[in-house]
Amino acid sequence: MPNDCPLFIRIILIPLLQFRSNWAVDAKTGEYTTSIPSPTGIPSDPALAGHGVEQSHQLAAHLKTLDPPIQRFYSSPFYRCIQTILPSVVAISDTTSDPETKKIRAENGFGEWYGLARFDHPSPADSSLLKTLFSSFDEDYKAAIKPSINGEGIDDLHNRVAYALHRVIEQCDKEGVKAIAICTHGATLIAVGRALVGRMPEDISEQDFNPFTCGLTIFVRKSTETEIDVKEWEGPETEIPVVTWREGRGVGGGWEMTVDGDCSFLAEGEERGW
Repeated sequence: MPNDCPLFIRIILIPLLQFRSNWAVDAKTGEYTTSIPSPTGIPSDPALAGHGVEQSHQLAAHLKTLDPPIQRFYSSPFYRCIQTILPSVVAISDTTSDPETKKIRAENGFGEWYGLARFDHPSPADSSLLKTLFSSFDEDYKAAIKPSINGEGIDDLHNRVAYALHRVIEQCDKEGVKAIAICTHGATLIAVGRALVGRMPEDISEQDFNPFTCGLTIFVRKSTETEIDVKEWEGPETEIPVVTWREGRGVGGGWEMTVDGDCSFLAEGEERGW
């Protein structure tokens, strides 16, 4: 297919910044605690607060109106992210016969960012447990990569999401989809955006994207030229395979941001910006 008519044309990013229960961590021991039990039993894996649930349904009503329609849903594997995207999956499932559109693919490559530490950071719940909590959870999907349990530096975060994007785009190209949604976290969304447009600012604190709770940032693909022969990730604590995305290249042919943190469909508008 010619490059001016890409098969896979749109990525929709949904940040979670977030209306949820809180937790605390002892910086010396790495012990995470919370006063409200988590559905997964992991203190740092809380459910959404009531307002967050309301936002998730407002999001679903809006996503159902988009054209081209979303055909694949990817999410950070943490409970609150899956909970956020679930109403959208249910709403759009009613409009399609494609069984893959009715599933949530939990991609650790889009998971939470934890800074480097001497202790282990929390990992998300096992797939078997998440399936009991969310019937739409896709147990057959295998995540492309998983973050180090000891945390990541800034470069590792960006390279991790770039690799995950490469594999997700590669898979979606094979499946012939035109639009996907990714539900992730604030810092991870910024890294995803940079990897898509191919720009790493000199000052990493630069406000180059504007994620708000349950807002939408949309990217449209410029080319279907994808990098070939990217090595497979070999497992935990191994090097992240190199995906060339910087200096304007962008993962999967490069992308243009067309919508930046839209919250016009939310009753309370912009809230909790990054």
